This record gives sequence, structure tokens and C-alpha cells, in this order.
Amino acid sequence: MTNIPETGGRTQRIRIRLVVVQILVFSLLLTLGGRLWYLQIRKGDEYAAEATGNRVQRSVQPAVRGSILDARGVPLADNESRLVVSASRTELSKAKDRGKAVLTRLAGLLDMDPKEVMAKVRLCDAKTPRPCWNGSPYQPIPITDKATTRQALQIRERAEDFPGITAEPTAVRRYPAPGEANTAQVLGYLSPVTDEEVARAKDGDSPYLRSDMIGRSGLERQYDEVLRGRAGVTRHKVDKLGRVIGTAETDPPVPGSNLVTSIDARVQRVAEYELNEAMKAARKEWDHNTGENYKADSGAVVVMEAKTGRVVAMASAPTYDPNAWVGGISASDYRKLTGEDSHHPLLNRAIQGQSAPGSIFKVISTTAAVDAGHSYEGPYDCSSSYRIGSQVFKNFESANHGPISLGRALEVSCDTVFYRLAHDEWRADGGLRAKDGAGDWFYRTAHRFGLGATTGIDLPNEVPGRVPDRRWKQRYWEANKDAWCKQGKKDGSYAERIAYDNCRGGDLLRAGDAVNYSIGQGDTLVTPVQMASVYAALANGGTLYTPSIGKAVISPDGKKVRELTPKARGKLPVSKRLRDEMDQALAGVVTRGSAAWRFGGWPQDRIRLRAKTGTAEVYGKQTTSWFATYSDDYAVVMTIAQGGTGSGASAPAVRNIYSALYGVDGKGSVDPKKALLPTPQKSLPKINADGTIEEPKIGKYRPDEQGAPEPPATGAPAPGRGRRD
Repeated sequence: MTNIPETGGRTQRIRIRLVVVQILVFSLLLTLGGRLWYLQIRKGDEYAAEATGNRVQRSVQPAVRGSILDARGVPLADNESRLVVSASRTELSKAKDRGKAVLTRLAGLLDMDPKEVMAKVRLCDAKTPRPCWNGSPYQPIPITDKATTRQALQIRERAEDFPGITAEPTAVRRYPAPGEANTAQVLGYLSPVTDEEVARAKDGDSPYLRSDMIGRSGLERQYDEVLRGRAGVTRHKVDKLGRVIGTAETDPPVPGSNLVTSIDARVQRVAEYELNEAMKAARKEWDHNTGENYKADSGAVVVMEAKTGRVVAMASAPTYDPNAWVGGISASDYRKLTGEDSHHPLLNRAIQGQSAPGSIFKVISTTAAVDAGHSYEGPYDCSSSYRIGSQVFKNFESANHGPISLGRALEVSCDTVFYRLAHDEWRADGGLRAKDGAGDWFYRTAHRFGLGATTGIDLPNEVPGRVPDRRWKQRYWEANKDAWCKQGKKDGSYAERIAYDNCRGGDLLRAGDAVNYSIGQGDTLVTPVQMASVYAALANGGTLYTPSIGKAVISPDGKKVRELTPKARGKLPVSKRLRDEMDQALAGVVTRGSAAWRFGGWPQDRIRLRAKTGTAEVYGKQTTSWFATYSDDYAVVMTIAQGGTGSGASAPAVRNIYSALYGVDGKGSVDPKKALLPTPQKSLPKINADGTIEEPKIGKYRPDEQGAPEPPATGAPAPGRGRRD
């Protein structure tokens, strides 16, 4: 045995460890080298560009939004320069109190409520009540566009007291209401683009910048892309401290194009005024059915060119001032527009208000009956009532006109004639269960008149109405069966009994459904623009046009004009003979029928009007007034919810609209010099050499100059009650 230690095994182990360490070090160096190669060689150019971008800051110059003009060139929406005070959330958030003290001082300077100012800068989310800011959090948020020069100077001079606050002259939207023509629901309003909208549109043909204001309703939304233009962007070179050292690139702003519409501001004002006056008059009248005055809480009127479908005027009530949205809407204004007691003024009832049409629907039922093989001449018994089993369907006020033709049934609006025809067709189709090959004439004809579908008007959010045919009954029953069965009681209240019956057989088209439908009642729903389109088609010989408001798009310099031509969307299923026969009957409504008491002294020999009155019954509410008319040039349709009868509430207002169009005074004399628009406007506004559009003057509507119509003849119904149709 030796005393020399054995070191060979230990040395071997050390060598192995050193080799492992060397391999690890080499691997790390290789990985580091590969990464450096990837960053500097493979991705060098890309990261160099990004590094350069970090030394470039962008500033945005908003584009001037294009104007919306009436058919003669009168601005309905344009822009004006105002002093706008804005707040930067980015700067305010740097303060310990998140800018609360700054905003409070600002509110005092601007004579505003601090709570209102703070509400304007809070970001919208699912839990935040409106108003709030739904635009980009990195964009300056407008506090007011009504700052005075003195207030703006104080903000600038006391910058240390107002960090993050700016006061700059800015072009803002203006809705001037020419001649007091509000046109609110047609025009719409603007609000800031959201981050989500920026992201969705970034790869599209018209991407947004975070500074953009975009249309939210009406024409502002429908034609947003052509009106908005393109914002300018300047890219500034900055040093590491953020100081501007030069300009890298500038894209100048491109103004938006101007939109010429078919709206005539003068006629628009007349339509708005007469609708409002008709509603006020209705509220003064006693409703004998409910034992209280009519509420007349909403309404709409449409004036449409008969031969093109272009809309000359479209009014909806209640209305609002679209300027309330400019510069950010206040909390109080927002409550007025959206509160439970507001009656929803943001709703355009001409295209979004659905209700049963009442007897103005009978032109469709007349067409259906003739197409089904029934004679126009009849005769048909206009009895005081019609019985189906134990149920009695009455003529209004139990009127009995004896044997009459379909034309006379239109004139006097006889319900029982249409009850019989609809009941006969229901039985011929198989009754409760349709047989194979059923004609389904009454429902099919309504679809061919364009009902149950949107008209395609160039306004957003139009609703389709409803034709309650067998297919709809089945779908509706499937969707509501469980709720009906839960609510229904065989011997309960009226509503509970209806629910009970619907639970058991709501998918069946009953005889009562068919006869109610024939006079525009039951589950039938239409919009005013749909019925204006129908009556315009009757006026022009049968062509259904797509209603339109946009007439031309004119470039900012005036050198490019793109006209928007009217488009036909179908033909009424009406022969020339039947159309002429119904035309005579509808003219008779004015001279000897249900509206004659409202048109005494009208110059029918010079300005031939055709009309149909309608009064729709709605469960739990007062009756809805309808009056649908046309001349050779225009169709005018008015409706007033809970307003009473067609001839009692709406007819006088519609007469006044025609009087303004054609220059007719109260005694029936025609003065062409007082006529606002005796024939539709065909030409576009005059464009000056500098690209500006000539703006004609417009005066205020003075109804007293038209003269009041002659009072109704002795024995005519009292204005409040009138006739149902």
C-alpha cells in the first residue's frame, strides 16, 4: 500500500465538466450571435424603419365636412368656425386627482356645471351612463364650442392653471334650419369615431382617423363617406426630447363633397308646421270613445315626387334640434332626447314608425279582389254589419249604403264590402288550413305593392312593416307560443283570453284575421314612406320607385357632379283600366266621399287631387289618423298617432300643404306667384366659377297669407269627431 493519493478518476470528472461548460458557453455565444444576426441583418431594415418612426410624430388637420343642400342649393347642414375648448385625458390623467381640479376651474371659467364638464370627458362603457365620450381616449375631447374670445384668451394666458386644456378656432357642424325648416331626423347628427370603428375600418376603402367625427343617423350617416373627406396628416421629425426639428412629410386635408338633396326647404317647413298644427288641433278635440282629449303624441308626413320617388319633404314629430349634438351633447339635452317621457324624437317616424294603415289600405284590397276575379262594378252590399259565426263586424257608425261598386266603396270607405270579399277569398283558399294552390290574393297583392319589405330609401334603419300572411302567422306563433300559454286564461281578462286563444291556435289564419286585414287592421303594419310610395305609383301609372333623398354629389371644387338617378323597383299589379277606375274613385273621395267636407272650394278642375282617408284602431290606444293623397305631381301622406280620424285630423293639414305647393288660397283661387313648387325641381343648383354653390334666399312660411279654407258645409261632422275614414 502506498501513501500517494489516487487522482486519475477525479481528473477525468473535471475534464468532463469543463467540456460541458465549454459546450454551454459556446451554445450561448452561438445563440447570441444568431440573434444579433437576425436583428441586425435579417430584420435590420425593418427595425431601422421603426426606430425612425419613433422619431416622427403626427399631427392631424381635420377635413372640412361637405355641406348638405336642399334641391335649390339652400344649406341644410354646413360648417362654421367656432372657438372650441377641448381637454386631453392623457394630460389630465397625470395629475394626482386625475384632472378634477383643472376641470372644476374650467367649469367656473366657462360658466358650466362641473359635473357636466366631468361627464363629457369620462369614457363610455357598459356601466357608464350617457353622456360620455365614446371616441378615442387619446383624442382631445370637446367641452364646449361656444367659448368666447375672452374665455379662450384666459385659457391660453393661464396655461399653468389649465394643463391639458386647449382653446382653438375649429370648423364645426351647423344645422341652420333655413326658413325654420328643422329637417332633424332626415339630416341626422355626428359623433366621434370609436377605437373599435377605427380598427374595423383600417383595411377598408375609407379608414378612419381617431380625430374623425362620423354620421350616426340620417343623411349624415348614409352619405358619411362622401361628406367626410380625408383628414390631413403632417409628420414632424423630433429629437429624443420630443422637440420638433423638421417636417418629414405632409398630406394636406381633402374637403368632403357636397350632397344636393331633393328636399325643398320651403316645402319642408310647410310640412313640419302643418303636422305640428294638426297635432295641436287634435289635442283640443274630445275622443268620445275614451272620454278624454286625443293625445296626438306623434306623427309624420311625406311629400314625394310622383314620377320619380324623390322626397320633397319628410317631417317627423316630436322633433329636436340637431345642433344639440354639436360639440358634445349635455346631460340635460340627452335626457330630453332619450328619457321615458321624451316620446323618442330621435326616431324618424316616416321610415321607422309602424302602425296599422286603416282604410288607406283599401286600394290594395280593391286590386286583390279584382285580380281574384271579382267585378269592380259589383254590386256589393254595403250593409251596416257583417256576421261571421257569433262575431259581428260593423261598418263605422253602422252606415248602410246598400248595393254599391268597389269604386263607391272606396269613396265612402265601406268596410262591409271588403269584409265579404276577404271572407269569400279566405274560404276559397281553404279556411283555417290553406289548400294546395291557394290564391292568397289579398296577401300576395300587398307584397306586390311593396309592403312587408323596406322601400330601399337612402336613409339608415328603415323598418319593413308587416304583411300578416299565413307564413308570418306560423313564425310568430312559434316565437310566442310559450309566453301565450303561460299568460293565457280561458275566463280571464280580454288580454288573457286572447293569449289563451293564441296559445291553442295562434298559427291559424282565422276568418276574423282575414276580414280585419282587408281594411288595414289587425296585425298589418306599414310606414308612411311605404304608403307614399304606393300612392305615388298610383299617380304615375303603376311604377314603384325606390324613394330617394340624395340627388347629386358635387366635388369641393364644383368641377365634378355625380347625379343620383331615381330607380324603379317594380310595377303595381294593376291594369290600366283598374288604375283609371280607382283614380276616379279616389278623386270622388275629395268631391263627394269621406274627405269632401274638408275640401269645399278646392279647385279640383285645375289641381286634381285623389285621396283616401283612414282611421286605424289600436288596442289600448286612441285611433290613428291617416290621409293618403296624390296629384299629378306629388303624393302626400300624413299620419298622427292617437290623433282621431283621417278626415278630421290629417286632411286639413294635407290640404294646406297642397295649397302651399300650388299657390291656392282659402277660397280656391290659384295664384302661381305664391306657389312654392307647382312642378318638381328638375335642375341642380347653380355652381359658380370658384366652385361655390349659389344659395337662394328663403323666407319664413306664413300660413295666414294662404288664407283659411272655407268652413265645412252645414251638416258636416264636427272637426273633432269627423268620420272614421
